[in-house]
Amino acid sequence: MSMPHSEDTHQSLLARIPEATGRDLPSWFACLEDGPGLPRFDERVTWLRDEHSLPHGYARAIVHEHDKRRAANRS
Repeated sequence: MSMPHSEDTHQSLLARIPEATGRDLPSWFACLEDGPGLPRFDERVTWLRDEHSLPHGYARAIVHEHDKRRAANRS
């Protein structure tokens, strides 16, 4: 689940997602939760990218943030 860039870059990507995609993060998280239930990180990134025509970096940031928040909620 590691990101190929810094946490600052990740946060910057997250901040731009609503404007760049027309949807907010909770909407993308719901999309992942309602999606096909793919187990692997890269599979979910590819699904978001292909199904919703997202740039790879945004898809990766969404999946990473979704995984981080789910892990924090389990703690």
